Amino acid sequence: LNESTQKFRLHQAGLEIAGEAENNLVVKAYKLLDERFNLPPVDIHLFKHIPSGAGLGGGSSDAAYMLKLLNEKFNLKLSDKNLEEYAARLGADCAFFIRNAPTYAEGIGNIFSPISLSLKGYQILIIKPDVFVSTREAFANIHPHHPEYSIKEAIKRPVNEWKEILINDFEDSVFPQHPVIGEIKAELYKQGAVYASMSGSGSSVYGLFEPEGTLPETDWGTNVFCFKGRL
Repeated sequence: LNESTQKFRLHQAGLEIAGEAENNLVVKAYKLLDERFNLPPVDIHLFKHIPSGAGLGGGSSDAAYMLKLLNEKFNLKLSDKNLEEYAARLGADCAFFIRNAPTYAEGIGNIFSPISLSLKGYQILIIKPDVFVSTREAFANIHPHHPEYSIKEAIKRPVNEWKEILINDFEDSVFPQHPVIGEIKAELYKQGAVYASMSGSGSSVYGLFEPEGTLPETDWGTNVFCFKGRL
């Protein structure tokens, strides 16, 4: 790219991304480091596969990995801690994706401690209905409480015990407003999931299935994002 014209050019593919390029988190990540390091011009190629508004951290992880890519490409010598600090300036949950490992987050999602957790071999099914959940609305209606088991305690229990002890508090505020999300969770359990939960503030729901089991072939309807994989 010729620096005399512009510093970056964004090429988008995959799922449609609303809004101007200037507002995309990968561009904001580039600009953030460019302010500090005066980076060379770049062509940014973004393939969007994780739907927006899914509660899966698609945009946040894009931002985190853009920072990591620039750090490596231009040998900026930023530590993971430095990268987390930059990422947190882009969004509260962006820093979570820098280390790409199971992590317990506190504060506004910027205070991290490692946890021991492996779901290796389990199968996962993620369903995102054609529903948009306002994060602002989800937070406004939430009623936090102290659970019987803390998250750190709950994840030490067998996965088939998580159903009763590992609860996403957003579900109580989101399900009444968008019943289809709760129906998907119930269907995943009906189809044999050992654990199912809404992801973040929604609208995606994921189900964990035993390693040797068979994932359901349920028709989830039109305009529904469906992902199957093995962890």
